Amino acid sequence: MSMETVTGDRAALPTIDDVATRAGVSRQTVSNVLNSPEIVKPETRDRVQDAIDALGYRPHASARRLRTRQSSTIGFRVDPIAANGVSGSVLDRYLHALVEHADVRGMRVTLFTARDPEDEIRHYARLRDGADIDAIVLTSTEYDDPRIAWLARERIPFVAFGRPWGAEGIDDPARLWVDVDGQAGARAATEHLIGRGLTRIGWLGWPVGSGTGDDRRAGWAAAMAAAFGHDAAGLAALTTEAEEGVPTARVAVEHLLASGSELEALVCASDSLGLGAMMAVREAGHPHFPVIGFDNTPVAKAVGLSSVDQRLDDVARATLELLMGEQGSRVLPHGAGSERHARLITPQLIVRRSSHLAPVEEAGGTSAGHAISEAQHDRKETQ
Repeated sequence: MSMETVTGDRAALPTIDDVATRAGVSRQTVSNVLNSPEIVKPETRDRVQDAIDALGYRPHASARRLRTRQSSTIGFRVDPIAANGVSGSVLDRYLHALVEHADVRGMRVTLFTARDPEDEIRHYARLRDGADIDAIVLTSTEYDDPRIAWLARERIPFVAFGRPWGAEGIDDPARLWVDVDGQAGARAATEHLIGRGLTRIGWLGWPVGSGTGDDRRAGWAAAMAAAFGHDAAGLAALTTEAEEGVPTARVAVEHLLASGSELEALVCASDSLGLGAMMAVREAGHPHFPVIGFDNTPVAKAVGLSSVDQRLDDVARATLELLMGEQGSRVLPHGAGSERHARLITPQLIVRRSSHLAPVEEAGGTSAGHAISEAQHDRKETQ
């Protein structure tokens, strides 16, 4: 019984030969566009892609894996939600965007868990030895991260979401990374408050030593120094530290207010800290005290906390471009990527009225171009 008999009137699925005929190229050229697009002239590649789109052709993933001896799979460690609190949803949203963009390129993402970095490295080795993955995407980077050092030494293709902080790594072209410009985000938040006429703007961040936290604080510090001439001592007097978490931030800000602080607003290193700060200032009888978080989590939106959005869709897209090239459908060998080994994504300040901030169009200062209202953000997300 033929396939045509089984499917009745339904047309047969298009083949690679159909694509070649429509595009006016050879079968091998179509195969090159699918598997090694970088070796095909742009105009030819575009013509083949137009034919693929018009016919609705989809390459057979299993056949391609046999042909290329690649798994078409990216490994990704899933962190426990409880360990990350409110801000843990950032990685969930990043993972969702990564899976969506990987699927378009014919790639899959396999998930695994690990107890600690050493256990994660053991998983890397097992996945590599079993030819189960072509590359690794790792998150939650830290100073002198042993996972990055191991992957670089073993020459396993990888991209870190988060800079490889430490003595070596950020400038190493073999250590690919994509990150959000925390300095730009925190500076935009601070400048937005300055534009409202506020001067005593404090920083609520993590203890010194966190690469991400230190980077974000630097943005706040740069804005305050530029506007008011604060030196290191003056900035330290406006800084409060707390471990990540809503309860710790709440207690820290309660103590700050009880000490007679004259702060007028707070910029925070995360939404968890921002939520704790918001609770503390409202309970202390300051309902109009502005607080800005970082990460733009669903919780921030629910409670009306203004926050810095990391533009995770752009982060996921950049991750795959570093791994596979601009339009590639397979992972490039370790060290064989583009000249750009890193991408720094500029975040966006999301201003919410319910956290008592002026609408963007009413704000002064230089931050207006870096901020949008919640309504504008939601319209962009649905487009």
